[in-house]
Amino acid sequence: MAIFTGAGVAITTPFDKEGKVDYKTFEAQIERQIAGGTDAIIVCGTTGESATLDHEEHLAVIKYCAEVVNHRIPVVAGTGSNCTETAIYLSQEAEKFGVEGLLIVTPYYNKCTQKGLKEHYKMIAESVHTPIIMYNIPGRTGGVLIQPETVVDLVTNVENIVGVKDATGNLSEVAQLAALANGKVDIYSGNDDQVVPILSLGGKGVISVLSNVAPKQTHDMCVKFFEGDVEGSRKIQLDAIELIGALFCEVNPIPVKKALQLQGVDTGVLRRPLTEMEPEHAERLKKAMQQFGILS
Repeated sequence: MAIFTGAGVAITTPFDKEGKVDYKTFEAQIERQIAGGTDAIIVCGTTGESATLDHEEHLAVIKYCAEVVNHRIPVVAGTGSNCTETAIYLSQEAEKFGVEGLLIVTPYYNKCTQKGLKEHYKMIAESVHTPIIMYNIPGRTGGVLIQPETVVDLVTNVENIVGVKDATGNLSEVAQLAALANGKVDIYSGNDDQVVPILSLGGKGVISVLSNVAPKQTHDMCVKFFEGDVEGSRKIQLDAIELIGALFCEVNPIPVKKALQLQGVDTGVLRRPLTEMEPEHAERLKKAMQQFGILS
């Protein structure tokens, strides 16, 4: 059984003016997502600026999220690292907080072979009982790609490795994976502009940046597809394309944090090396939000 189906939000981590985690705003963000119909909270992923959180902060944010959500919807914690031992530590600690899943990115910077990927994921999985979604995002990991055959091998042979978040942007790779997996692998879109195509290949849903600012629409896009209203699902997907482009016209999560600010959510500062959005890009984002109907 999948950890979740539908739209999981890759939630941002708000900081105050001093750059510390703003837990009051974070709680409000979580509640807004649940009220908007979001199907899962993915905490401390790329959008949550996990790369700039020290281990203590990282685990504190996961723990707080799990406590606020309190099993109303699944919480999936990002606990990956390019160091296998660090990923094991973060995963074991997150498991203690009662999260429903773990999101483990492929090793970055030092890279590895497909053999190394298998050993990395097996060692992490064997250290915990919580289900694991692998995170395939070569654009952020120096080109490291979990090949479809490797995904299927891991899901087949490691009980608690259950799925993959695909942010490769390569629908041919997703189709090959779906064909090889024959239903064994829970596939989630990691790109908001490819939700419906991946659902059509048997995907379970999306881990979404868009959902931060449009939780109901992202949820509805998935639900309509599952209910057989493919035209309705496709309409939401296509209507959102301009906004999705604006949300990624600078590196994530710069634009989505700006979008939240435009909606009245004070997400605070970005941690360096991320910087504030360029004015011309912010104007493009504002217009796209207005066009999509999420900003007056």
